[in-house]
Amino acid sequence: MGVSGLPAARALHGLGAVVTVVNEGDDDRSRTQAAELEALGVTVRLGDGATLPEGTGLVVTTPGWRPDKPLFAAAAEAGVPVWGDVELAWRLRDLDGRTPAPWLAVTGTNGKTTTVRMLASILEAAGLRTAAVGNIGVSLLDAVLGDETYDVLAVELSSYQLHWAPSLRVHSAAVLNLAPDHLDWHGSMQAYAADKGRVYEGNTVACVYNAADPATEELVRGADVEEGCRAIGFTLGTPGPSQLGVVEGILVDRAFVAGRQKHAQELAEVADIASPAPHNIANALAAAALARAFGVAPAAVRDGLRAFRPDAHRIEHVADVAGVTYIDDSKATNTHAAAASLAAYDPIVWIAGGLAKGADFDDLVIGAAKRLRAVVLIGAERALIAEALARHAPEVPVVDLDRTDTGAMPAAVREAARLARTGDTVLLAPACASMDMFVNYNKRGDAFADAVRELAAESD
Repeated sequence: MGVSGLPAARALHGLGAVVTVVNEGDDDRSRTQAAELEALGVTVRLGDGATLPEGTGLVVTTPGWRPDKPLFAAAAEAGVPVWGDVELAWRLRDLDGRTPAPWLAVTGTNGKTTTVRMLASILEAAGLRTAAVGNIGVSLLDAVLGDETYDVLAVELSSYQLHWAPSLRVHSAAVLNLAPDHLDWHGSMQAYAADKGRVYEGNTVACVYNAADPATEELVRGADVEEGCRAIGFTLGTPGPSQLGVVEGILVDRAFVAGRQKHAQELAEVADIASPAPHNIANALAAAALARAFGVAPAAVRDGLRAFRPDAHRIEHVADVAGVTYIDDSKATNTHAAAASLAAYDPIVWIAGGLAKGADFDDLVIGAAKRLRAVVLIGAERALIAEALARHAPEVPVVDLDRTDTGAMPAAVREAARLARTGDTVLLAPACASMDMFVNYNKRGDAFADAVRELAAESD
């Protein structure tokens, strides 16, 4: 049950299927959801995620369930197919006889939600009926089966969702970047990359890749696409033909213009992007590439980027206090995201730590060392970051807060304020998950922002 399971159960039941929902959890929330489904006539089994119900002809899985679950082994033995909610939505998108809205899809290790929301903003600025859906927290099933009609959908897809979507074939897709993540689920970096690369299969117009990340281009090279589909790169530098890039603070297109060997089209200014950190500029270029692949005019790219506002806890400016800027990037829950955040500021007092998820911090510290004024560490596995700092940035002062309670955040902010100088940035970019101390990264970011605002009030 949850964001994907409940809509799938309701949709299939509404189509006349005999539906059984199996759910590993058996808590109060699960029992409430089960009662709602049972009132519709759906059978629910709580606390049992291992047994394949007798007579099953199709398994629709929530994306988070790992492929090695016993239920999937039982399905394979019985010859029963396993689909995810994305696969189900793809198969049902033309059920009512209407021409289905094309999908513009975005995946990658980091930046997916921001890019999809930028894309939706650009499409809206072009006057198109659209929605940002998928892994962003809005069910694709609700979008394709609802009463609302769309011209095009901006779709965020996780590696989990792509793993369970064998027949997905979208209009155009982008892989923003690739870095080790969720390897416990996929089993290896190779398998993780292969699942990300599924987003390119069958693309009809454009496969958008990151010119600074060769692994994304390799996925394009290996994709089986429709004849005429093009490889479109994006770069923070001057673009070559069939690329989008940046020239003297201007986002330019050398892919979807006539005479692209010699000509470029101005799309927007870097200043049009909220929080124009390097990785946000890259996100904007990827969104622009997908929009241009769909035929959107340059002015709509500019207007859409100007209208876009990032979600909370993504390089969010909290306050300036005593000449120091405080930035909340609690969403930086892995080393790749934290590296992008750290690259945007100089000098930095860095607040980091939490659950490492098996990450290695050496490369992160090596890349950021020259920008660091000081570091404040919190969380259960902060020692891993401390060890990397000792190896690669021994001259950087480190405050190790030996606590994992929620009160650690106000203490961390005060330590950071003590260490910072006028012109510095205090940056919360933990490079770790939050669940050792907080319910989620949102609550962690809220705690940081509250502590900064308290600091600001005291300084007034």
